[in-house]
Amino acid sequence: MQPATRQLEPWLTLKSVPGVGNLICKRLLDRFGKPEKIFGATDEDLLTVEGVTPRLTAAIRSHRLPDRLREEADQVEALGYRIVPYTDADYPPLLRQIPDPPPYLYVHGILSPSIKNIALVGSRNATRYGIMATKRLASDLAGLDITVVSGMARGVDTAAHIGALSGGGRTMAVLGSGLDRIYPSENTRLFHRIAENGAVFSEFPLASAPEPHHFPIRNRIISGMSLGVVIVEATKRSGSLITARLALEQNREVFAVPGNIHSHKSAGTNSLIKQGAKLVEGAQDILEELSHVITVHKAGSRGEKGPVPAHLPPLSEDEQQVFAVLGPDPVHIDDLVRRLSMPPGRLSSILLQLELKGVAQQSPGKLFSTDIRNIV
Repeated sequence: MQPATRQLEPWLTLKSVPGVGNLICKRLLDRFGKPEKIFGATDEDLLTVEGVTPRLTAAIRSHRLPDRLREEADQVEALGYRIVPYTDADYPPLLRQIPDPPPYLYVHGILSPSIKNIALVGSRNATRYGIMATKRLASDLAGLDITVVSGMARGVDTAAHIGALSGGGRTMAVLGSGLDRIYPSENTRLFHRIAENGAVFSEFPLASAPEPHHFPIRNRIISGMSLGVVIVEATKRSGSLITARLALEQNREVFAVPGNIHSHKSAGTNSLIKQGAKLVEGAQDILEELSHVITVHKAGSRGEKGPVPAHLPPLSEDEQQVFAVLGPDPVHIDDLVRRLSMPPGRLSSILLQLELKGVAQQSPGKLFSTDIRNIV
């Protein structure tokens, strides 16, 4: 077993426990902080977690890491990829806030602890107008130091990545297959270009095929890790509308680029606008809607960098653990003590450090939340 695999073994074991899906896994991590504490918890403590039954507790107790996962983790390292667990500093911060984030991600390239991500998605059979609008919007966003997120599918997704790269910025692709099953195959070169200027990643094992049911699962990551989702071109039954719905459920902004009223390929986007989605003609429309999160300095030209870079300040391991369970909604310190199994005094000290670093804030009544305004 390679050293990296040994460190990841508790994560791989937890994810492979029969009955422990992403939702239960998140609840367990919120309660105990890391896999080692989950496996070391008593039956009584495990049963306090919503959804954990006596049968599941027994499965957690008796489960051992399958050899196939150990071998795959070694293969990931041999290929130059990474497995990034939920508590890693590079794990997308906004993704931690959704109810069912992946406990770990298979990554090619370099993730960034940034929240300044905007997703661009749309039709696989995009029109020339859709492709041109996507490339221009992605290029403009990239030129403003905003990371463009998409799914590397044909059509709008591909145009979004290419546009971001042409704008000299970062882009990230979330796959509906494993990293060893690049889909579509004609995007193999793009796959590596994205990794050189951002990251390609997936929650699915390396050899996973691009099964149809994988893509709605993948879409929750695209929306979950982004401040907002832009639908560029979509029919009324487009899978992109699923991403828009997921974004709303995750409390993310939904934007839509208007299209030809006579084209069925714009029927979905035009309908979203009628339902209240923000109409987008350019990057400025997105920035105006997110002005409370993204600060933009006046730029003298389109190519000049405008926004303040978005990142987390350096955090210690303990600070990362506490920050990982905070979200935009205030949580009482007693709840944090229970989730983290941490002494109140030590937790208070860590929360104070996070406040001083500008990434957490305290509200009256000992309530704590992330301070997104300062993570930009």
